Amino acid sequence: MSSYFTDLAQQYIDGEWRPGTGSWDIIDFDPYDGEKLASITIATVDEIDQAYRAAERAQREWAATNAFVRRAVMERALRLVEEREAEIAEAIISELGGTRVKAGFELHLAKEFLRDSIGLATAEEGRLIPSPVPGKENRLYRVPVGVVGVVSPFNFPFLLALKSVAPALALGNGVVLKPHQDTPVCGGTLLAKIFEDAGLPAGVFNVVITDIAEIGDAFIEHPVPKVISFTGSDKIGRHVATVCASRFKRVVLELGGNSALVVLDDADLDYAVDAAVFSRYIHQGQVCMAANRVLVDRSVADEFTEKFVAKVTSLKTGDPRDPETVIGPVINASQAETISSAVEQALAEGATALVRGTTRDNLVEPSVLTDLPAGSPLLRQELFGPVAFLIPFDGEEEAVRLVNDTPYGLSGAVHTADPERGVRFARRIDTGMFHVNDGTVNDEPLVPFGGEKDSGMGRLNGESTAEAFTSLKWISIQRGRSAFPF
Repeated sequence: MSSYFTDLAQQYIDGEWRPGTGSWDIIDFDPYDGEKLASITIATVDEIDQAYRAAERAQREWAATNAFVRRAVMERALRLVEEREAEIAEAIISELGGTRVKAGFELHLAKEFLRDSIGLATAEEGRLIPSPVPGKENRLYRVPVGVVGVVSPFNFPFLLALKSVAPALALGNGVVLKPHQDTPVCGGTLLAKIFEDAGLPAGVFNVVITDIAEIGDAFIEHPVPKVISFTGSDKIGRHVATVCASRFKRVVLELGGNSALVVLDDADLDYAVDAAVFSRYIHQGQVCMAANRVLVDRSVADEFTEKFVAKVTSLKTGDPRDPETVIGPVINASQAETISSAVEQALAEGATALVRGTTRDNLVEPSVLTDLPAGSPLLRQELFGPVAFLIPFDGEEEAVRLVNDTPYGLSGAVHTADPERGVRFARRIDTGMFHVNDGTVNDEPLVPFGGEKDSGMGRLNGESTAEAFTSLKWISIQRGRSAFPF
């Protein structure tokens, strides 16, 4: 077991590692074998306040620090991630049941986003804007918002915490991070250790490990943070948005999805199968962009289905430490039960199981279902597990209607021999992102990432991140004399 789980099982507030003062502990388990990794006494409302006040105090000096100094901190953080990559990968495997392939995928993206944050540190922007008033000079400054509150999820905790934390820090903000209770180290204190070792001044970045049963809405309604960046379910995201709106806080919400991968009649079926299997089963399907639904033109459905089922049945389920394992454990017993219940519900509604996996503790083997009734609520909701719904369609018009028939609008993909046909199809889908001849699971540091409908508000990555964690300030200078009416 990595020393991370003994060394980092604490709160990190104002540059100090210390236990929480709550009345109970969060127990961090390995979801594969149930081994206890750490016990962490939770933070209280008072400690939430301490963390935000520390960030508020430290942020002013951090924002005034030379941008090249901030950049050097981000460069050192990247070097530390590179040097500790093997250890971090082991922590990801232990804490969230990620396979070695998944850990490598997450760390590759994390390094890419850190590289982009290095550039953001020196991307301070100023503009001169013309004025219709004689003698007036208009200056527009982009300034840090102040303090950002970040809530990270359990599925890609290191990456998805880093995606908000690193750019917010690079742009001169203070940050308080609350990781998911199931991944307090990979999604929280591991980042604190990296930035501490990289030379980030004490107080600028704080991590609080707690639960809403203890703190209620204290993390999101606290008066200090001006922006809340939340990644999680649409149900919780709606509540976060409501609380923040009532306090005039800006929110960035990266929420759930019910993405579809569409196979048109002229697609390369072998390639489409590979893309669909990856898009559905990467990290046991616990990915917001995962292809819950695989839609196939009826003219090629039989051939595609045969190839898809063959590939899915070849996927090895088991110990995530085994390099041959593709399907590791889901995050906890509750999640395993939810997935199993969804399969039972589908079968009760009349679905046919082409592949029906069994569930053993937190190991949920992959399933492939078809013939689900068109009115089934399962087709419109997010299913966070290794279950694929195969749906035949007749022509593009029906495919567009089926893809859009969901309250979510995050990602998606279409496969066709004609890329421009794919683009025309993609433009008709109500999503924030859509990919032609690729998987549904994509993320890059420079392109806007985010969804429509119940999949969220706002965008991250590149220029979108700079907009999310900064504000525009207008300063005018009257070099002549204004004429006032009285």
